[in-house]
Amino acid sequence: MSGHGMHVHGPHDHALEHAASGSIDSFGGKLAVATAILATIGAIFSFMSGATESEALRLENEASICRTEAESKWAALQTASAGQDLAEVALELVPDARKAYFQGEVERHAAEVQTLGGVAAGLDAEAIALDVASDEQLRRHHRWSQATTVLQISIAMAAIALLTRRRWLVYGVIRLGGVGIVIGLLAWLQI
Repeated sequence: MSGHGMHVHGPHDHALEHAASGSIDSFGGKLAVATAILATIGAIFSFMSGATESEALRLENEASICRTEAESKWAALQTASAGQDLAEVALELVPDARKAYFQGEVERHAAEVQTLGGVAAGLDAEAIALDVASDEQLRRHHRWSQATTVLQISIAMAAIALLTRRRWLVYGVIRLGGVGIVIGLLAWLQI
C-alpha cells in the first residue's frame, strides 16, 4: 500500500486474489489450494535443507578441531620420542651413578610416546568419523534443496496455469509437485 492509499501489485497477485474470491471448486480455487499446499511443503523442505547444511558445517568444524588436536598430539609424540632417544644415548654415555636417572627418563618418555600415540590415533579416527557424518548431512542437504527447487518450479508453473487458464499445465504442476515430494521423502528417509 502506498502513502496515498493506492494498492499496487503484480498480475500474479491479482490473479490469485480473483481465484481466491471464487469458489474452492473453481479452477482457480483448486489451483490456489494446491499452490498453498506445495508452498507449505516447500517451506518445510527449505527449513530441513538449511538445518542439514548447518549440521554438516558443524560436524566439519568439529572434524577440523579433532584434526588440529591430533596434529598437536603427534607433534608432542615426536618431541617425547626425541627425548626418549636422547635419554637412551645418555644412558650409554653417563657414569653408572647417573644411569638410574636416565633409565627413568627413557621409561617416562616411552610411556608418554605410547599414550600420545593412542590419543592422536583416536583423534584421527574421530575426525574421519565426523567427516563421514558431515558428508552424509551435506548429501541430505542437497537432496532437500533439490526437493525445494522442484516444488518452487511447480509453484511457478501453477502461477502460469492460473494466469493463462491452461488446464493442461495443471498436470505438470501435479507431476512436478509429486516429484518434489518424493525427493523430499528420500531425503527424510536418508536414501
